[in-house]
Amino acid sequence: MTKRTAAKYKIDRRMGENIWGRAKSPLNKREYGPGQHGQRRKGKLSDFGTQLRAKQKLKGYYGDLTEKQFRRIYAEAERVKGDTGENLVGLLERRLDAVIYRAKFVPTIFAARQFVNHGHVEVNGKKVNIASYRVKEGDVVSIRERSRQLAIVLEAVALTERDVPDYLEVDHNKMTANFVRTPALGDVPYPVVMEPNLVVEFYAKN
Repeated sequence: MTKRTAAKYKIDRRMGENIWGRAKSPLNKREYGPGQHGQRRKGKLSDFGTQLRAKQKLKGYYGDLTEKQFRRIYAEAERVKGDTGENLVGLLERRLDAVIYRAKFVPTIFAARQFVNHGHVEVNGKKVNIASYRVKEGDVVSIRERSRQLAIVLEAVALTERDVPDYLEVDHNKMTANFVRTPALGDVPYPVVMEPNLVVEFYAKN
C-alpha cells in the first residue's frame, strides 16, 4: 500500500469531516484527528488556518493531489476568464479519474486513479492511462470491454451511497459516460461544503 493510498484513512479525521460521505469513514467512529495529539482541544482557526484547511480539504478530496499538481491546476484556473474558484472546481472535475469516480465505475477516487493507470479506460474509443487527462465536453469515457466484469466495477455500480451528477450521462449497461458539460460548484455533489473561494484567498496571499 502506498503512502498516498494509506493517507485516505487519515484525511477524513484530519479534516474533522467525512469528505467523501463514505459509510466506512473512520470519522463515523471517532471524531478526533489521527495521531497521538488528535484528541487535543481544537482552538479557533486563524484566517490563514481556515484558508489552508479549505485548500487541504479540496486537494484531499481529489485523491490527495500533490501540492505541485494542485498549484498547477490553480494557476490554470486563474488564467481562464471567469471566477477562479469555479474554474478550479471545473478543471478538477474534468480530470479522467474524477469522471470515472463520478460515473460510479469505481468506489473511491483513489481506486479511480489506479484503475485509469492500469489501462482499463478509453476516451472516445482510445485507451488512456493518465489519471490527470483532461476530459472535454462531449467526450465519451468507457470501461474497456475486458475490464467490465471486474469485481471493483460491479460493486461500485451497485453502491447506493452516492448518485451520478447530471453533467454526466452514464449507461452502466454499456459502461459508458458522456461528459455533457463542465460543472459549476453548485452542480458538484460534494458531501461536505467546499469553499474554493478560500483556496483563491490562500494562494493570493501565499
